[in-house]
Amino acid sequence: MAALATGGATSFQRKVPTSSRLAAIAGTRPSVRHGQLLLSSGLPSLDGVLGGGLAVGTLLLIEEDKYGIYSNLFLKYFLAEGIVCGHDLFVASAKEDPADILKEVPAPLFDDAHKNQLDEEESAIKSKPESMNIAWRYQNLPKMEVSPGTSAPFGHFYDVSKTVSSDVLQSIKWHRFFLPEEVALQPEIKTCNMTCGYTRLLQSIQRIICQEGFHGSYSQKKQKNILRIGIQSLGSVLWGDDVCCTDNPDDIHSLTKFLYVLRGLLRTSLSACIITVPAHLIQNTAIMERVTNLSDTVVGLESFIGSERETNPLYKDYHGLIHVRQIPRLNSLICDVSGTKDLAFRLKRKLFTIERLHLPPDLSDTVSRSSKQDLAESTKLLSSGCGAMATGKKHLDF
Repeated sequence: MAALATGGATSFQRKVPTSSRLAAIAGTRPSVRHGQLLLSSGLPSLDGVLGGGLAVGTLLLIEEDKYGIYSNLFLKYFLAEGIVCGHDLFVASAKEDPADILKEVPAPLFDDAHKNQLDEEESAIKSKPESMNIAWRYQNLPKMEVSPGTSAPFGHFYDVSKTVSSDVLQSIKWHRFFLPEEVALQPEIKTCNMTCGYTRLLQSIQRIICQEGFHGSYSQKKQKNILRIGIQSLGSVLWGDDVCCTDNPDDIHSLTKFLYVLRGLLRTSLSACIITVPAHLIQNTAIMERVTNLSDTVVGLESFIGSERETNPLYKDYHGLIHVRQIPRLNSLICDVSGTKDLAFRLKRKLFTIERLHLPPDLSDTVSRSSKQDLAESTKLLSSGCGAMATGKKHLDF
């Protein structure tokens, strides 16, 4: 017999053991799919593509665009979200001083006036009938969250035209790793066929995880928190690795060993990591396949800068494409599959957005015959490259 409460609902509630409850940490939430603790990447639209966000203890690998403009922006969004949520930061680079990277982190949008300005950028598109703007195959798809609104309870939006104030940067807790400084402090070391830069970086990450209480086996005396790790251009020549210079590098397993050890550290700690890799410079495809397999989530960026698509009217509203190479399989026999395969990004005056690629349905007046053929080929590549569901199919599923 079930006793009724005052509101008409039963008073019996399922008791969840305290040991099985997820830690209540600011800026995180449990996933409704696999129960893993999630945190935002700083881009709510990217969180939606990845199944709600980045899982704590996982690694997100960003394949850099040709000039590294947008991949660095992804890294800064990730760090900006950590600043807003009060997470600890670890910034590593061999090219740019970590302090300079933090100085360029975009400012959060908490002011309603700023939100209204961003909404005005979308008003010109939203004011038109959708049937006249996009093809019929996109009309019934769920919309992605690309602008500030009340429907986005997780993650924040940022103004790329402004940077975080110096007062905020002084109040956060962060750790730095600048390879030229580390090499100058200690003599060169090399262990397990791993370059000096990778070895020092792993030692630094392990020291921060253990000393600051982020390791899962250590009970945190203070309130639990998350460590966000951001590594810029891993695998480049500046790290002492030659995978970007030749097909047969001297330390062919150096980068993969680093990722193997790093993922072990992430799995046993309250941390999440984002790494940018110049994949377009790695000439040995076997190495890049191993790097992908040793990462949890892999997202590739293809910029239109310097390519034929930059002047192609088919892509006039976008600045590049996003290819979701891999999505993690967490507490499940199957991995999450993105709800869409055709993804593109564009950098507006104040907002960086990830959207579904809406190609013009009527091209008779503005696009030549060769461009129409390019449209058909691009659509096939997008459908096969951004999702695993279209693999092996010759025709599109309309």
